[in-house]
Amino acid sequence: MIKITEKPIDIQKVIDTASCLGAGAVNVFVGTVRNQANGKNVVWLEYEAYETMAVGEIRKIIDDASHRWPLLGFAVSHRIGTLKPGEVAVVVAVSTPHRKDSFDACEYIIDNVKMNVPIWKKEVFEDGEEWISARPAAVAEKA
Repeated sequence: MIKITEKPIDIQKVIDTASCLGAGAVNVFVGTVRNQANGKNVVWLEYEAYETMAVGEIRKIIDDASHRWPLLGFAVSHRIGTLKPGEVAVVVAVSTPHRKDSFDACEYIIDNVKMNVPIWKKEVFEDGEEWISARPAAVAEKA
């Protein structure tokens, strides 16, 4: 399962989707919206995505991970839209025969999702806002 959604993420569904009876380990990363960034209070975040491309890039990351580790199951779900502090933004779950592979694969997937997938985050503070990691074309055109 690879899902980009405006709805709250069902963490248990992500875990269940990645789980496998042959697995000795299921590793889960849950990324949440924090209330502070760079010493400023975060009021909310706005996530935007080029959805079709994002799903394709996540698929490539999963494929690469499956060549590095013996993945038995996986699931990745990422929110888009407006999220407040405390809300779940992303969940990655993987199952493998052994725990070390599960930890390593999960870390590899979330690190690469954050670096390579066209999902953009705007942090909105009490005194301004800032796009993080990338600027969507619509914002760049207005600048």
